[in-house]
Amino acid sequence: MHGADAPILSQAAGGYSEHAPQAALRPHFTCAWRHEIPAGRDCTLSVPPDGCIDLQWVNGALRIAGPDREPNIEHLPAGSTVFGLRFQAGSAARWLRIPASDIVDQRLPLEAFWGTEARYIGNWIGGARTTEDIANRFELAMARKTAALDEDPDAAARLIFRLVEEADRRPGTEIIDLLRDRLGMSERTLRRKCHAAFGYGPKMLDRILRFQRFLKISRSDDGAPLAGLAGEIGYADQAHLSRETRRLAGLTPGAVLTQVAG
Repeated sequence: MHGADAPILSQAAGGYSEHAPQAALRPHFTCAWRHEIPAGRDCTLSVPPDGCIDLQWVNGALRIAGPDREPNIEHLPAGSTVFGLRFQAGSAARWLRIPASDIVDQRLPLEAFWGTEARYIGNWIGGARTTEDIANRFELAMARKTAALDEDPDAAARLIFRLVEEADRRPGTEIIDLLRDRLGMSERTLRRKCHAAFGYGPKMLDRILRFQRFLKISRSDDGAPLAGLAGEIGYADQAHLSRETRRLAGLTPGAVLTQVAG
């Protein structure tokens, strides 16, 4: 795509913000978020993988955004607002009663998992008159749902996510070896756990979280040279960073830096 149809990095378009969800939701969700698309022009967004699963209110309906392995191209109308709740690592399986590997790279209506209950909740949220009411009803409906759920967190999945997120990023570091040593799991058990919690294995999770680190640093290091960023994050070189950025965002590193700065 070119010109007006070229995708924009998702959080570089319009207004994006996160906040802590209601107290009852915190054992299940890391954050609540809102993405407001500017009025006057539809947006084509490139949404990079982030290692997470989201429950979303978008275009007047509830849906599940499964874990991605590649950029998801999203078309949103001008002036729309998307609300989301980002699941804690491993929590989505409890809410949806399926392993994360069953919904990789998919956007599915919540009704596919909860049936008429999801339709009822969606109708109630849709009856709100303002965006603030929608946000409040969205969280309140899910907070009520927690009463019927086991609140015991998936500690192993959360620890895996944190260890990968904070891992030594030097090239050549084998994430599987690091996790096996820290967790005392066999490689087979580790892979099975990762596929159930994240939708894919630890190497893919490592690639995604390393790219997310590039996005985070890009927002804070104005004018930093790409070669320096690549080494700081743990890519072998600038070419490695460029390949991963194209694979996971559908953009060049230069385009990412420009959009983030803009």
